[in-house]
Amino acid sequence: MQTWVRTPVAIVLALTALSAISERVREQGVTDTEIRIGNLMPYSGNLKVFGAIGKAEAAYFEMINERGGISGRKVRFISYDDKSNPVTALELTRRLIEEDDVLLMFGSFGTPGNFSVRSYLNERQIPQLFIASGDDHLSDPSLFPWTMGWQPSFREEGRIYANYIQASYPGSRIVALWQNDQVGREIVRGLEDGLGNVARMIRVDIAYDIADEHLDTHVSILKQSGAEIFVFAGAPANAAKVIRIAAELNWHPVFILSHMASSIATALKPAGVENAVGAITATFLKDADDPAWKDEQATKDWQSFVDKYSRAGGKEDGAAVFGYAAAETLVQVLKQCGNDLSRENVMKQAETLKDYQGSVLLPGIKISTGPWNFRPIKHLRLVQFDGRTWQPIGDVLETAFSNVDR
Repeated sequence: MQTWVRTPVAIVLALTALSAISERVREQGVTDTEIRIGNLMPYSGNLKVFGAIGKAEAAYFEMINERGGISGRKVRFISYDDKSNPVTALELTRRLIEEDDVLLMFGSFGTPGNFSVRSYLNERQIPQLFIASGDDHLSDPSLFPWTMGWQPSFREEGRIYANYIQASYPGSRIVALWQNDQVGREIVRGLEDGLGNVARMIRVDIAYDIADEHLDTHVSILKQSGAEIFVFAGAPANAAKVIRIAAELNWHPVFILSHMASSIATALKPAGVENAVGAITATFLKDADDPAWKDEQATKDWQSFVDKYSRAGGKEDGAAVFGYAAAETLVQVLKQCGNDLSRENVMKQAETLKDYQGSVLLPGIKISTGPWNFRPIKHLRLVQFDGRTWQPIGDVLETAFSNVDR
């Protein structure tokens, strides 16, 4: 009699344990057939050019779904327009978590919006993965263990430009024109860090708003300084205007363009490639409009991708390439999760990427992470435009300057 009683109890306990395991590995945002992922992008407003990142990500997940999904589950990518407004970003993130039931937030664009939602997501232990921002403070696992960046640091990008200037143009006068936001400030701050005691060689620096209609006045003022080096950090359309204005003023400094301003298709060609010859940037992605990569399989795959998924953006759109590469990284993490799609395991797998080589990353640039390493891409390569293609300058450069005061 006792045996008969204990058996159903044992069965009930076993079923309860299995149920607990099932809930743990398939929590909010995951079913037998679906993985829900949240995202915010500026699809309208002054920064809508970067909405191409989200469009490419959506198309990439559509392609993955057509190929069978991830471990038999389709990706449902829910992306809203936050107009780069941090207040709207928090409202929409709450909606994604509390109403749309997403498993995680992925690849949301911009520094202010990601700052505004970081505490909310960390308090609830929801992954905030592969942010589209290079702000160092968005990759700090000691304070925010559920938030992980993706791209190289803006500040350390600026340090690389400083090191290059000191090595190649010692004693040269420098001017800077930078977009008045966290991106511009961090790049200029890194430039000053790298120049150290010779930061006085920055004769003039001007901050401008993205919708500024007086770029010609700014460039004229900078020309009057007699500078030989012009550092620009801002949107690609404004980079094109600035390069063209300088040429019209018969001023031909060495242009150093921030990575986000260096697309051949959206910055250099509109500026006139003859005016952009000699421009320098630090990058980690292949430029989709660079003929140097036209015969590579990865480029052919990219061209086929944008041909089939027209909403992904133009074939030469650097922002779309960024989105494609970031989505490719997230898919790698989700594949590593296997059937354990708990939030804890998602973060564990994001922290254990080892020398992952994305298809559109530059040769020699790989993705590695760890429990205290939340900057997946830590290398950049200096390149110079020859009027047709980007030519490498030196070796791949490490950006993890651990001795920088932050």
